[in-house]
Amino acid sequence: MPDKTPAVFKVRFTMTCGDCVVECHRDWAPKGADRFYEMLKADFFKDIGFFRVKGGFMAQFGIHGDPDLSDEWSGKVIRDDPVTQSNTRGMISFATRGPNTRTTQMFINFGDNSRLDRLGFSPFAKVIEGIENVDKIYKVGLDLPQAQIQALGNTFLKNYAGLDYIKSATYLGTE
Repeated sequence: MPDKTPAVFKVRFTMTCGDCVVECHRDWAPKGADRFYEMLKADFFKDIGFFRVKGGFMAQFGIHGDPDLSDEWSGKVIRDDPVTQSNTRGMISFATRGPNTRTTQMFINFGDNSRLDRLGFSPFAKVIEGIENVDKIYKVGLDLPQAQIQALGNTFLKNYAGLDYIKSATYLGTE
């Protein structure tokens, strides 16, 4: 992998519900793309659970399954990016608790969530292959308590049968 974030690059997520390929565009949201690339280089995406899933809305992930790693990353806050793309089907944005609070949590949009654009959710990537597998992510009103996931990681998530995970992420290179 290159040292610096490429302008455009692809990543394969191997998930329990099937694979998908994501294309990241640094010009869409430079700080978000840089964080995603940093996480990828650090091999962050191993056994990452989808802990907040709302059918027709989105699937949220990005709390590490190892509580020590989760704690380490929780202090690495990135500033907001301007919104240059819309939160439409397949777009990926970082979650936020308010201005300049993004860390590692992100979500994949299931549908047209363009109403999130005015709230500052800036997409940095898009699912370009395997959207049908994203649609399979377990979504029966799932909204698990994030504080417990942060504290206990996958030990806590194992209590929820049927939960889907990102098993790994593979850098596929640039175009």
